[in-house]
Amino acid sequence: MINIAALQMPTQGMDPKTLEEYFKTAHRKEAEVLLLGEYVLNHFFKELETMPLNMIREQSAHHLEMVKSLSKKYEMVVVAPLVQVKNRRCYKTIVKVTPKTTHTYYQQILIEYSHWNEGKFFANEVKPLEDPMVFAHAGIRFGVIGGYEVHFNWFFDRLSARDVDVLLLPTAATFESHNRWREILKTRAFLGNIYILRANRVGEYLDREIKWKFYGDSMLVTPMGEVEQVLEDKESLMVVTVDRKATREAKRIWGFERQLKRHLQSDADNERKE
Repeated sequence: MINIAALQMPTQGMDPKTLEEYFKTAHRKEAEVLLLGEYVLNHFFKELETMPLNMIREQSAHHLEMVKSLSKKYEMVVVAPLVQVKNRRCYKTIVKVTPKTTHTYYQQILIEYSHWNEGKFFANEVKPLEDPMVFAHAGIRFGVIGGYEVHFNWFFDRLSARDVDVLLLPTAATFESHNRWREILKTRAFLGNIYILRANRVGEYLDREIKWKFYGDSMLVTPMGEVEQVLEDKESLMVVTVDRKATREAKRIWGFERQLKRHLQSDADNERKE
């Protein structure tokens, strides 16, 4: 059983004071893992499309060093989306920063809509899917995927195969998707009997036609598919407790994984007989 945190913010400036205050509070509340939403360490995607590459590179490098410093100072694992620039191309990634190491997950499936086309802007390679980022901390197994990837069953099959207890999900959801996201996360958590900690962005972006309002609603959903704690639509921090025993108990009660394994084993036995 450990405490973990979701930090709900708009894009952060270069001054670390605000970010550090939240780290300090999370540390005081004994949080060991902290999750940031999408486009917090970088400007929102629509702004990135018009920003000079050097400015994106500078912002990302500065914030990565800031997160490394705060992780070390407050002895905390930090999971945060970050735009990385390599060979004059931008990549959409999520970094896991510990006091000693940094690991990177390249988001594999990106949004490709006419009004929000990350697939066209970012250079992330389209290739056979690989397992999501998975790591263990304090006896809990964590999984990490990009917010858009929550829509694809494949990732949850792999999270189940890797025996993940908690999915850390950074998002930048906007418009009128509030209820839809809640239902998706509740269903995913229940069917997988896992916790889902979502950190959604807040703030606004105004283009020539419409206002993009990022509504927050960061939340912890339990392995029974219930929203246990939720933030509203303002910048704020949420510290919650997760317990591996709760995922084990939910899996025992509902037996989804157990039944599936039995049928898969039966199929394998029949193939061998043939």
